[in-house]
Amino acid sequence: MNNIYQEKKVAIVQSNYIPWKGYFDLIASVDEFILYDDMQYTRRDWRNRNQIKTPQGLQWLTIPVEVKGKYLQLIKDTKISDSKWNKKHWETIKFFYAKSAFFPEYQALFEELYLSCDEKYLSMINYRFLQVINDFLGIKTQVRFSSDFSLAQGRTERLIDLCKQMNATAYYTGLSAKNYIEDDFFDKEGIKLFYFDYSGYPEYPQLYLPFSHNVTILDLIFNTGKQARMYMKSFAHEPKNY
Repeated sequence: MNNIYQEKKVAIVQSNYIPWKGYFDLIASVDEFILYDDMQYTRRDWRNRNQIKTPQGLQWLTIPVEVKGKYLQLIKDTKISDSKWNKKHWETIKFFYAKSAFFPEYQALFEELYLSCDEKYLSMINYRFLQVINDFLGIKTQVRFSSDFSLAQGRTERLIDLCKQMNATAYYTGLSAKNYIEDDFFDKEGIKLFYFDYSGYPEYPQLYLPFSHNVTILDLIFNTGKQARMYMKSFAHEPKNY
């Protein structure tokens, strides 16, 4: 009887608004991706904002959310404070990307995404955008919420417990997680720990100079179209194990 070992790769990350290409590379590198929205919402972070390119430099697109008196609220409980945010964001994107090479081709897709987005909670907005962009990039990874699972106590212990609930054999995370993850805990549970290396991305034809990697993936899509995958690492090789 053949005993075939099958690896299951998992990542657990807080949701971001229209995140950069590295975020989608991490999604594409795993079998299951968990939106860790049971974490506390943090202000002036990537949860509700991201950057676009303009002739004057980088510009923030920020979804306004209710924060007054809600110092300990979770990401999943964070509500939108201005229902017209989507129209404002789309008009800004259209203004600055109208002349990019592939904006005319994909304008209808993203205009519909923005103008039909009537979600009341930030987490659901981020999820909705992730799913559309994943589909555009051909990423088949299943995306779920941490609230779908029971959650253990302890920062690293909770991550390990979530991995075990998903029968994961490998956990993928960013290099910044080295500041808090206790590697030995994963070793004891027999779960391989991989730190995704976000360095070494190739530049692509960007509408405005100087070039910047740290912008929303919409910049990559509008400037390169379906060739966006060529400028992403997960479609070329697997992350290194450190």
